[in-house]
Amino acid sequence: MVRLRKGNRDLIREMNRNLVLNLIKSRGPISRTEIARLSGLSQAAVSSIVGSLIEQGLVHEMGAGESTGGRKPLLLRINDQAGFIVGVKLTEQAITSALTDLDANVVCLQTVPLQGQRDLQAVQDAIVAAVETTIARSGVDPARVLGVGLGMAGVVDGEVGVCRYSPFFGWRDAPIAPSIAQRLGIPVYLENDVNTLTIAEQWFGYGHDVDHFVVITVGRGIGARIVVNGQFYRGTIGGAGELGHIPLVENGPPCDCGKQGCLEALASDPAIVRQARTAIARGEPTMLADMEPVTLDAVVAAAEAGDELARRLLAASGRWLGIGIAILVNILNPQLVIVSGEGVRAGEWRFGPMREAIQAHAFNGLADDLNIIIEPAGDETWARGAACVVLGELFKPPVYKIT
Repeated sequence: MVRLRKGNRDLIREMNRNLVLNLIKSRGPISRTEIARLSGLSQAAVSSIVGSLIEQGLVHEMGAGESTGGRKPLLLRINDQAGFIVGVKLTEQAITSALTDLDANVVCLQTVPLQGQRDLQAVQDAIVAAVETTIARSGVDPARVLGVGLGMAGVVDGEVGVCRYSPFFGWRDAPIAPSIAQRLGIPVYLENDVNTLTIAEQWFGYGHDVDHFVVITVGRGIGARIVVNGQFYRGTIGGAGELGHIPLVENGPPCDCGKQGCLEALASDPAIVRQARTAIARGEPTMLADMEPVTLDAVVAAAEAGDELARRLLAASGRWLGIGIAILVNILNPQLVIVSGEGVRAGEWRFGPMREAIQAHAFNGLADDLNIIIEPAGDETWARGAACVVLGELFKPPVYKIT
């Protein structure tokens, strides 16, 4: 149950401190006078809070700013070396872990293969080992690591750190975060991997200061995460935004989720590869027949070289993707759509038809001013996004308490 804590002096103090800290985080470098103006707090209150934050090492003064007359104000910013975070991206094939500072700058990055492991305990062992190795290689004192953010595909209940369903590992109701936190001795926050990218976009990327936007990832699967009125929308158990599992074709191709005709089964990277192999088996003329193994990169290379089948498959994927996005546009009316993930490397052969399909299927006027950004996301981006989950917790207002 979520219960609003009653106002008292300690809570008000915490809230004011959080307000000042977030203003320095989002607006810094910033002066005490500007903080007072934006927050509505008195100059004395701001000075007291800032003094405490400087004493704790969370904030530092970085020199004088411009003056409108009189003494130049000292500017404040977050001390990004005050602590460190480990962000982890878990996939079927590998664990990517990155140690970052409080500005999500990557200090140390590593990727280790999973070597076909699927057992929950074995994968948790591998995650713990990856985190410990990353901290050791970074040279950072483990005592300065404030937490671990872990991103993975599937339905994730971030409030309790439980993976409700993993389509790739087959886990159900796996209490991953509590188990790993107990072993590492530091807080661990579990989140859907697309959520981690969305949080990173909201903090540092194209979604900063955008009230309504959607992040869509295309690759092994297709996912979407949603920001509405500046707030991250999770749904009841963290499952909001399963765009890849919108059913589009009755009795269509089978999907990893166990159903048929999902967008993911029609337009993901594996769907393109499967369709290419089927066409080759039928004897369709294509240079892909001589390109083993058939991968998305091979399909893209063939399209670049003029192969009609490759171009047709990528365009079909883009059109299905555009139809799925148009559904979101019609429901949510976002200002911005960010498309990211490994599948972005397919380029305009995929995304040109996607844009056309969005315009064709979005309700009248809803896509006219829609900003669509195609942004690659490598391992470092995913891991940095996972680190941002911890940053979000560190800067979360102390108004709500889980009981």
